[in-house]
Amino acid sequence: MDKKYRNIDKKVISFIPDGEFYYQKGVKAMQRERFDDAHKYLQRAVELSPNDPLILMQYGILIMEEGMFEEAYEILAAAHGLDPEEEDIIFYLAEVHAHLGLLRDAKIYAEKYIALAPDGPLADDSMEIIDFAEQEEGFFSEEEIPDSEVYFLQEKARRLMEEGNFEEAIEILESIIVDYPDFWAAHNNLALAYFYIGRIESAKELLADVLAKDKGNLHALCNLAVFYYYEKDKEELDAMLELLLKIKPYQFVHRYKLGATFALVGKHKEAYGWLRSLQKRGFEGDAGFYFWLAHSAYFSGQEQAAKESYEKLVELDPTKAGFEPWKDVHPSTKPESYEQDREFLLSKITNKYRSERLLGFYLLGKSAHKQELISHPAYIDLDKLSVIEQLFLAHSLDYEFTKENEFDHSFMRALETTELLYEKYKPLERQGTHLFQMWFTLCEVGLMRSYPFRNPAALAAAADYMFQSSRYKGVTKNSIARTYGISVPTLTKYVSELIEFLPQFNV
Repeated sequence: MDKKYRNIDKKVISFIPDGEFYYQKGVKAMQRERFDDAHKYLQRAVELSPNDPLILMQYGILIMEEGMFEEAYEILAAAHGLDPEEEDIIFYLAEVHAHLGLLRDAKIYAEKYIALAPDGPLADDSMEIIDFAEQEEGFFSEEEIPDSEVYFLQEKARRLMEEGNFEEAIEILESIIVDYPDFWAAHNNLALAYFYIGRIESAKELLADVLAKDKGNLHALCNLAVFYYYEKDKEELDAMLELLLKIKPYQFVHRYKLGATFALVGKHKEAYGWLRSLQKRGFEGDAGFYFWLAHSAYFSGQEQAAKESYEKLVELDPTKAGFEPWKDVHPSTKPESYEQDREFLLSKITNKYRSERLLGFYLLGKSAHKQELISHPAYIDLDKLSVIEQLFLAHSLDYEFTKENEFDHSFMRALETTELLYEKYKPLERQGTHLFQMWFTLCEVGLMRSYPFRNPAALAAAADYMFQSSRYKGVTKNSIARTYGISVPTLTKYVSELIEFLPQFNV
């Protein structure tokens, strides 16, 4: 090769950015508080220099400051493996363990730092971690302070469960309980995983075994309550709740579990009492904590506390924005109205009659319980719903419809009719629910017979007249027609059409 080109190659090679190059850019970006840029540069530095412990440490520190503690632990642990005696890495391992609640290991690493660098720049911070760990250990029982290894195995299993990978989670949890037979948290999580894949008896047997060996294990009792709730076993659930209501736990983790369980099964006042007690004592919870606190506060009538808690939830998990339980609730709706009656809604969406389910799916869109009920794994099976049911459910989920054929046009007019009736009768009291039960019977038959549902105002008036005239004296077509802005002949015409959709009974 010509000497001229060899020199050019050397210059080009000398300017190819390496890990150190991006590391320096990342550090400068952090100093200037440009954290997004710092993250990008340090991530690239790690990719180019995966065996440089100081680059790994700096990236781990940044990740930890972003609140990604588990990821930070993995990075710092890798750095420690490359340089076990580096003092700063040992300190940040102590810090990340403290963030994760692994107090025993946090204390061990902090003490190790002080042993290596008693006058080091992070010695005072290490002492604070030791003091914190010793104070907090008093709030937890010995078995609730896991070692790092089993903790991260369980956390991996938990993430797999959240992603729906229950079989992989089960494999990990089963291995944990073999190696750590007294680590009850793994037993409890394994029971949940069994339950969610349909191995209900295995789940219950495992919890029974936990309770036999660790009598009064609160997590096992709460999990059984959740099982009974999902199975709609009211008798067993009521008995378990009667027991749980008598328990007054001291430890934070138990208060959290009890409060979250009460919230899930609809005991919102009790849930709010426990979760709020944690907050008053300075408990800084995760996204799940603020989710249940916001919901239990709202359904207990503590609207301001609910909004403040939900704001904190969105800070921790921005994907929850727009799913506030009060988002679809009309200002005129009262807490005692049927739209907010959880058991009433549940009885409708799980009813054996389709017209009743249609009413339930429609009212979900008006209810603060919408997110809770649609996310319940046992209540709504989309594969078993008819097209009409799916459409009313989609409406409650704010789906935007397109009108591609005549049926679509008919459904949208039927929906408009339903909305007109709701405007008349909201918030729903008993009389309104009876009207809607009749209307959805008519609506179901009409859609199945390809009825066009032309003139929604007239149809709403006809349904209202049919309902009122069958129950009350003195109801006139003239008054009903005037209410809906139509003529009496038009009302008469549509009453005649809707009558054809009433159930026919053999005499």
